[in-house]
Amino acid sequence: MHRKLINWLGLTGLLALISYTAAVMFSPSAYPGYNWMAQAVSDLSAESAPSRMLWNQLSAVYGKCSIVCATCVSVFVADNRVFTKLFRTGIHLFTAMNWVSAIGYTMFPLVDSGKEIASLLEIMHMVVTVMVVLLSIVSLILLIIAGCREKSARGVGIWAAAAFAMMMTGSVGSAVVQPQFFGIFERLSVFSATGFNCVLGIYLFRSFENSGRSI
Repeated sequence: MHRKLINWLGLTGLLALISYTAAVMFSPSAYPGYNWMAQAVSDLSAESAPSRMLWNQLSAVYGKCSIVCATCVSVFVADNRVFTKLFRTGIHLFTAMNWVSAIGYTMFPLVDSGKEIASLLEIMHMVVTVMVVLLSIVSLILLIIAGCREKSARGVGIWAAAAFAMMMTGSVGSAVVQPQFFGIFERLSVFSATGFNCVLGIYLFRSFENSGRSI
């Protein structure tokens, strides 16, 4: 298969996942006393966190590549009218989520890790989180519905359902479990979007081959 540049850029989704995984796994080594089972991933990148520099180094590829991947997927499905309009809308909303996440968390970083949310900056950080979660949920639901309606979109729909299940399990679990297990479930949520972005990148790399085109 002859691949264009935009198809090769789909592999940035894989690079983003590897970079994010490395940051989550190795940044705690620079944070004395960090308990991954109890603490959120965002604690590692907080302004006052001792692991912030290492986090920024390890997640540098993630920050850029996740945006590149999602945007290229969005452009490709729009230009080639991949699957249905409902499917493309879901992709566009997922891309918007990536942009809101990248810009929002840069503008409103978590100031202090492991403390009560009180300052305006921290409140805005939570507002960005709510927007990211809502965009993620809506986009995944639309992609699941599109997969149910369109046979050729079923593969992406199944992956979207898996990501949605991870996200919901993480969100509900982190809210009801004992505090010492919060971090375990929280990681299900944060990896669901990054993992799904990687999946979309692989589909882009393959040009959504064997996929029908419809309006």
